[in-house]
Amino acid sequence: MTMPAFEDHPPESLRVTPYDERHWATYLRLLDAEAEGADWRDVVSILFGLDVCHDPDRAKAVHDSHLVRARWMTETGYRYLLEPRLQ
Repeated sequence: MTMPAFEDHPPESLRVTPYDERHWATYLRLLDAEAEGADWRDVVSILFGLDVCHDPDRAKAVHDSHLVRARWMTETGYRYLLEPRLQ
């Protein structure tokens, strides 16, 4: 499975963005990993391909910011996916 290109921080938007749509599977995998109690270092290595030992601060920021966005998608953002799309 090919991982879509990612930013260090997902967009902070009150609406679902194209970035969110591209990373929906990543968000779900982050939430699953959290629910299973997986170590964030393993998760960021697997999902984002980052070397935690090389740049631990960046790796933690990528993990945490995407996890926050994943939670937002499950609590609020999903509603926007149900709305009719404007052309």
